[in-house]
Amino acid sequence: MGGTSTISVGSDGVAIITIINPPVNSLSLDVLNSLKDSFDQALRRDDVKAIVVTGAKGKFSGGFDINAFGGVHEGKAMTTGAASKPGYVSIDILSDTLEAARKPSVAAIDGLALGGGLEVAMACHARVATSTAQLGLPELQLGVIPGFGGTQRLPRLVGLAKALEMMLTSKPLRGDEAHSLGLVDEIVSGDQLLETARKWALDILERRKPWIASLYKTDKLEPLGEAKEILNFARAQARRQAPNLQHPQVCIDVIEEGIVSGPRAGLKKEYEEFQILLHSDTCKSLVHVFFSQRGTIKVPGVTDRGLKPRQIKKVAILGGGLMGSGIATALLLSGYQVILKEINQKFLEGGLGRVKANLSSSVRKGKLSQEKMEKILSSLKGVVDYESFRDVDMVIEAVIENVSLKQQIFMDLEKYCSPHCILASNTSTIDLNLIGEKTKSHDRIIGAHFFSPAHVMPLLEIVRTAKTSAQVVVDLLDVGKKIRKTPVVVGNCTGFAVNRMFFPYTQAALLLVERGADLYRVDKAITKFGMPMGPFRLCDLVGFGVAVATGSQFVFNFPERTYKSMLIPLMQEDKRAGETTRKGFYVYTDKRKASPDPEIKKYIDKAREMTGVSIDPKLEKLSEKDIIEMIFFPVVNEACRVYAEGIAVKAADLDIAGVMGMGFPPYRGGIMFWGDKLGSKYVYSRLEEWSKLYGEFFKPCAYLAQRAALGAPLSAPLDHAKPRL
Repeated sequence: MGGTSTISVGSDGVAIITIINPPVNSLSLDVLNSLKDSFDQALRRDDVKAIVVTGAKGKFSGGFDINAFGGVHEGKAMTTGAASKPGYVSIDILSDTLEAARKPSVAAIDGLALGGGLEVAMACHARVATSTAQLGLPELQLGVIPGFGGTQRLPRLVGLAKALEMMLTSKPLRGDEAHSLGLVDEIVSGDQLLETARKWALDILERRKPWIASLYKTDKLEPLGEAKEILNFARAQARRQAPNLQHPQVCIDVIEEGIVSGPRAGLKKEYEEFQILLHSDTCKSLVHVFFSQRGTIKVPGVTDRGLKPRQIKKVAILGGGLMGSGIATALLLSGYQVILKEINQKFLEGGLGRVKANLSSSVRKGKLSQEKMEKILSSLKGVVDYESFRDVDMVIEAVIENVSLKQQIFMDLEKYCSPHCILASNTSTIDLNLIGEKTKSHDRIIGAHFFSPAHVMPLLEIVRTAKTSAQVVVDLLDVGKKIRKTPVVVGNCTGFAVNRMFFPYTQAALLLVERGADLYRVDKAITKFGMPMGPFRLCDLVGFGVAVATGSQFVFNFPERTYKSMLIPLMQEDKRAGETTRKGFYVYTDKRKASPDPEIKKYIDKAREMTGVSIDPKLEKLSEKDIIEMIFFPVVNEACRVYAEGIAVKAADLDIAGVMGMGFPPYRGGIMFWGDKLGSKYVYSRLEEWSKLYGEFFKPCAYLAQRAALGAPLSAPLDHAKPRL
């Protein structure tokens, strides 16, 4: 795992111990053991009076090395014996070596002090920081709890309510806020940091400043009765916000143990629970998502060729609807110059208005100052022709899903843009070769598929055809990074990765309902599983027009495995089109509150009559587990096809695409990861059984059948498939 710490002693008798493990000075086991050695040395040496702990190159420490988590899961990296367990090491080093030392220690914090990094700092007798330093305990994002005494020390330094908020939301504080709460004792500029920390350490020694062991500090803790009320309130809130997650409750229990039975008992419970959580499914899933999300920017044959991204400054966007205006907002917020084109002045004013509304909403939420908003808007220009397209570096087309319209646009772009301008389409389903069919610019045509609302949703699907140049992919990856999106690079086909994997999601739901399942029970089971909303509520949100347009693309391209339902067209005839018309599968109030509609039954009856399907009594009594599997196993099946065809480079990319594009719960690890947890044999046998009862829609694909026969994981690396490049 690498990493170390160094010690140097000044003429003033202060030892500076520096944590070194680039890039963020994470606490690997090597670093922790070295830290203990440095401390022991400082405590032994007669020329050392006091100690300052800091991190190399302006970063204190980003926390415990998460690679070790991966190691625990894969059964490697951590050796046996007490020292291999982070919790054990921490109690030993932090409580018995740092905090109990007869020489005072001060943490000098710049950059990051997160997780274990902050826990090391809290074990020192004082903390000095820069105003921009970030201090926090984000462990819950990985399915564990702070394991280095954080659950015990933080409440004693900032009070119970604030400590709970910091741990349960994983949000870090800036140095100045940490100072106002008492987590940091003094704020200084970066160049004064070490000097001030040395002085603090000597002042503690001379008793000019208090010598405080934070583990035994009690002045910030509420009386027991009040503390229990705060803890119970936090429990109820965590249960409401994360009903499927156990570890936030465990975190609260561990904090309570320390308050009720004292900090030593709290540390012991923290260590025991940390070990259990480290091996939980939730932790494995969240760590998988953490690594997979960072891995999406590695594309074999593209990002390993030493290509440097070209500078993109000016981007033109065609279409100022919801998508176009959202994409424009995302680009403007990251400092790009944007030209927004519409077909006439009226539409243009609408598009520019939407961009302004998006930015105003950021001002209202305090994320942006009015002054900054004015400056950003000066980088936006609205046009109704192609005249100003001559010097743009990239164009993103975001018009309606109409093939001939898009073909015309790309022919026009070829005429008006410079020959090295990137030509991107935000289409969600249409094959890019079809869009660029009438041009000669195939090497610079690429898909830049954003998800709605584009300035909020974190995913950017980058779609390359067999002819797209690697340079253009590298350029778009760089834009993705600058606008803070997670990019996933996929091959070209109908629906690409996200929409193609998830088209069976809605279709399975329609199939179940037309054959007897209760529509609202389906949505309820899927939301309980952890999706932001069920398939029917989602249809209402995107609107029936979009649902039909994308659905028909799949019916046309994959006729043998799609389910053609009559339900939505029948509702459309009655002017029901989803949330915009206030009537879809649900009825909506002015405030967008959805309620079930008893009228739906007549449409379902009519759809059954037209398609001639009979009600299956088994489907009327489906369990929650069956609903979840019947809706998601077809998604797993399609994801296997996408992977086997080489549309995705790695199975983990599909996991991230589902989590960030469709809201698949991250604590389940992604669609392929979840399928593997249940096992390829099980997924295959269920689909096989349903395909006999309900037809080809459920038929397992060849790849899934082969994996099940071998008892192999779905996401094992492919040997045979060549990515579609």
